[in-house]
Formats: sequence, structure tokens, C-alpha cells
Amino acid sequence: MLKIYHNPRCGKSREGLAILENSGHKFEIIKYLEEVPTKKELETILKTLGISPLQLVRTNEAIWKEKFKGKSMTNDEVIAAMIEFPKLIERPIVIRDNNGVVGRPPEKIKELLN
Repeated sequence: MLKIYHNPRCGKSREGLAILENSGHKFEIIKYLEEVPTKKELETILKTLGISPLQLVRTNEAIWKEKFKGKSMTNDEVIAAMIEFPKLIERPIVIRDNNGVVGRPPEKIKELLN
């Protein structure tokens, strides 16, 4: 089953959603700003993507720059920051079974569909 972690206000996320809609595949939309992933869910996403928590953070967000930039943080602390401020989570994230991509650029999603 395909899942997209989506932020409707983000242009790249909307592009990613359009790719899925045009693919003909069934998928689930998770609006992660409303349904904030749990620590366990984020850990599963990170494992599926094969990246560290910091690699999933939008480090150019004002919240990151104000509260976290330059601080030495453990993986658990980075995950906690993403849960407290879900806007920090990179988007869109598309998961398909045991594979996944961050759709930046959105064309990466097409690789996951093939």
C-alpha cells in the first residue's frame, strides 16, 4: 500500500500528490500536520528511507533556525523536535511497502512507482 505524508500548503507536496493521483495506484494520504506521526512511526519512516533523523528535517525552517540550529542533538532529540514541530518534517514522503522516498524533487516518486 502506498502512503504519502502530505502538506497541502506545500507546492512540492502537491506535485507529489498529483504524481500519485495520475499513477492509477491506490494510496493513503496522511496530512502529517494534522495527524502528527508518533516516535515509532517516524522511526519506521526513517528506517524505510535509510536516512538519519536530521536528514528528514527542513533545516531552513524558521523554527529550526531559532530553536535548534547549531545545537548538538541526539537522534531521539531530533525526532522529538519533529513531533513537537511537524512543520520541520521534509515533504512529501512516499512509502511503498519497504521502500520510500522524499519527493524532492517530486520526480523521485516516479522511481518508487516503477
